[in-house]
Amino acid sequence: MRSIPIATACTIYHKFFCEINLDAYDPYLVAMSSIYLAGKVEEQHLRTRDIINVSNRYFNPGSEPLELDSRFWELRDSIVQCELLVLRVLRFQVSFQHPHKYLLHYLVSLKNWLNRYSWQRTPVSVTAWALLRDSYHGGLCLRFRAQHLAVAVLYLALQVYGVEVPAEAEAEKPWWQVFSDDLTKPIIDNIVSDLIQIYSMDTEIP
Repeated sequence: MRSIPIATACTIYHKFFCEINLDAYDPYLVAMSSIYLAGKVEEQHLRTRDIINVSNRYFNPGSEPLELDSRFWELRDSIVQCELLVLRVLRFQVSFQHPHKYLLHYLVSLKNWLNRYSWQRTPVSVTAWALLRDSYHGGLCLRFRAQHLAVAVLYLALQVYGVEVPAEAEAEKPWWQVFSDDLTKPIIDNIVSDLIQIYSMDTEIP
C-alpha cells in the first residue's frame, strides 16, 4: 500500500477505538477491515484474500496461504461485516486530511533555505518521513492538525542531526511559524513528546 492509504487505515483504526472500548472487538479484525476500507477510500483497492493471507503470514510465519475453505470465507465475511460496523461507528466520515502533502512542501522549501552541504550530509528528509510514518502508531493524527504534525516531525529531524536553519536568529519569527502561523512552540513540544512516547510504549495489544 502507498503511504496515504496506510495513513487512512491507521486513522480509521484509532478513531474507531476512540469511540469503542478496545475490549469490545478484536483489534486485529478491526485492523484488517480498516485496511480494506482505506483501500476503497483512497482508490487503492485491495482484495480481501490478499489482506487475509498477509495477516495469516504475520501471525503464522512460514505458513502457506489459506485454502478457500469455510475458515477463509468466515474470516472474509467477518472483515466485510466489521467494515460496515466501522462505517456506522464513524458515521461514514472516513476521509481525512493527512500531513504528507504539507511535509513535502515544507521539505522543498527547507532544502532551498539550507546550503547544499548541510542538506546532503544529513538524512533530514528520510528521517522526517520515517517519523511521520511512525506517528500513526499512536493517535497523534487525531489530536493534532495535519500542518502541525508535518512541521513537528521536520523540527525533530533537524534537532536529531543538529541542523540549524540559516538566519533564524535574525528572522522576525521562527522558521516553523513561517510554515504555520497558528503553530506555537508548546504544540511542537507536545507532538514531539507524544511521538517519542510511541517508541517506548508497550507494543502488545491487551
